[in-house]
Amino acid sequence: MTNDNAEVEVILGQIVAKANNYQAVPDGSGGRRMIKNSRVRAYEKNFLKQCKLYAGRMINRPFELIVVVYYMHNNFDLDNSLKTLLDCLQYAGAITNDNLCTRIVADKRIDPYRPRVEFSIIPEPAPPSLFDEWG
Repeated sequence: MTNDNAEVEVILGQIVAKANNYQAVPDGSGGRRMIKNSRVRAYEKNFLKQCKLYAGRMINRPFELIVVVYYMHNNFDLDNSLKTLLDCLQYAGAITNDNLCTRIVADKRIDPYRPRVEFSIIPEPAPPSLFDEWG
């Protein structure tokens, strides 16, 4: 972690990579659409139950995400997990939009007994307001 003052949230459980957990279903007009499978939905629900520190903060300015992902084994891809994490943060109301993420510092580690995600969200300082000068 790069910021010693950052609040660290821990979400227990093996993070699910969304890239590998979507399924194609008919869309009603003869086409197909992609939906999350039950594994992704279950992880999102688990994330919501555990996310207490950042839930509802609605961070709406550029931010840095610092994350350590602990996997059960080495067969998981870190990059696919980051998208899941960002989507879960938006779903939990921690952030308003994942496109505000300007930097990600991520580590991949192995813990077969306690897979988890540890993260901090560090918002960039708010720009000064013209009204600050008038105090």
